[in-house]
Amino acid sequence: MSKLAKPPQPPYYAVIFTSIRTEGDHGYEQMADEMVKLGFNQPGFLGAESTRDINGVGITVSYWASLEAIENWKNHPRHRDAQKLGEDLWYKIFATRVCKVARHGLFKL
Repeated sequence: MSKLAKPPQPPYYAVIFTSIRTEGDHGYEQMADEMVKLGFNQPGFLGAESTRDINGVGITVSYWASLEAIENWKNHPRHRDAQKLGEDLWYKIFATRVCKVARHGLFKL
């Protein structure tokens, strides 16, 4: 994901996923690509932004129309598979935070 997401006017929701990766790929990149494609096709998905630094710390923020849409994504069978692999294989530590976006702004040059 190389562009900033363009969600609608608030309110909407943001899921912030912060992680530190383990060493090696172990199928991570393939699953990450699959999750992006799958996520973009979920009802209520509004966009996402993601980055990872050289120390392996990553932050992905996905934007959603409703808490129900977030819950549906959380419980999607293939996403559940990815979550389990993340716990067992890909992440040393991770955190998920769900926030309601009440206001936003965009500055561009």
